Amino acid sequence: MNRATPLVKWFTPGIGVKRWLVLLILGVILEALAITFGVLPLLYPVTTSESPFNRLLLAGMLLGIGGLVILIALIGFSRNILAPYRAYYPTTFIDAVYSHSRRNKGIRVVAVGGGTGMPAVLKGLKAVTSNITAVVTVADDGGSSGRLRRDLGVLPPGDMRNNIAALADDERLMTRLFQYRFNGGELEGHAFGNLFIAALAGVTGSLETALVEIERVLNIQGSVLPSTLEDVTLSANIHVGSHPRAVTVIGESQITAMNGKIEKVWISPANARAFHGSVEAIRHADIVIVGPGSLYTSILPNLLVEGIVEALRDSDALKVYVCNIATQPGETTDFSVADHLIALERHIGRGVIQLVLANNSYPAENAGENTHYVQPASASHEVWQRYAVHYTDLVDTERPWRHDPQKLVEAILFLSEAARSGSLVASRTSVPDAHLKAFTAS
Repeated sequence: MNRATPLVKWFTPGIGVKRWLVLLILGVILEALAITFGVLPLLYPVTTSESPFNRLLLAGMLLGIGGLVILIALIGFSRNILAPYRAYYPTTFIDAVYSHSRRNKGIRVVAVGGGTGMPAVLKGLKAVTSNITAVVTVADDGGSSGRLRRDLGVLPPGDMRNNIAALADDERLMTRLFQYRFNGGELEGHAFGNLFIAALAGVTGSLETALVEIERVLNIQGSVLPSTLEDVTLSANIHVGSHPRAVTVIGESQITAMNGKIEKVWISPANARAFHGSVEAIRHADIVIVGPGSLYTSILPNLLVEGIVEALRDSDALKVYVCNIATQPGETTDFSVADHLIALERHIGRGVIQLVLANNSYPAENAGENTHYVQPASASHEVWQRYAVHYTDLVDTERPWRHDPQKLVEAILFLSEAARSGSLVASRTSVPDAHLKAFTAS
């Protein structure tokens, strides 16, 4: 009886299925009659006084009417079936199918980082592929994430929330709700998405399962995974003021607050193992994008997890480092593009990153006095012997200290295509805007 229940439900009065099904059957019968009157006499001619033209005319009329009836039935049937989904996905059915098919065939991309920088990559990528995996840090101990981490013993959800929202539909109410931050009471400062992730992890029994469910609820274009499921703490040696020796600072939120020169960062426990899903995504990627984001507090905490750098070395993917547009006080003050690369090498060694993408546009409009652009190093710098470095305009004109998602992804896709075709030059070059437009148009 239970097996028959779903079938019986299709014939429940009022759901608007039976009428279209009957109409569909009628259309099929009319098509069958058209074949009977039109085709069979031609195959098996009989002696009759009736003109063959009359039979063909009748067959043609039945064929047209039958086709029209079938078309009306299919349109009505599909509208009723898809009605519950249209309220949540306000687009035409064919547009949704076309978009889904195109993105599913897109390249496999992994973005490694966190903070507010990586969402720019994800927002651009989701327009061209749904095969996206964001690997984010879980070392955050400040703000809402830090409070939940201390109070509930959960992994900090803030970076996961930001990147989940970046991969979701910006116009959906649930996405805006996910980013909503309370501004009063005991919940002041908490983002709803942080509470939601923490609660769902408790309900489902694990963060891994919770993230899968969130992907389904928000219908995000890709996946957001932690670099590790272990409770890690970020520490740093920092030179502060005229102090001759570096001071050890424990806690991600305290590092930039020291406003000094960071010498080295590390995570505890040092042998924290990478999340298997993140490792597999890196190994099977076509492109791995490291950054943009805070070098010491968003990017390196991922790369220091045991297994992440090893997966990057094993992967056949094109590994691209996206350098920040502006320096960050207390973290990368006065850093050039080369300084960012030297800092990466000092922590993870050489041979991990293949290509560097950096900005070469420094507009004054909207920048404000606190924006200090990352400048290229001298042409004789040693780092240029080890990397293919490519410059182009990546600036968001409204917020020029941040990357423009479309510009950034256009540049990444252009360089990926050039690498696959063997035309990528291992030197300091500029990505031509005309080539970018031609590539994305195709």
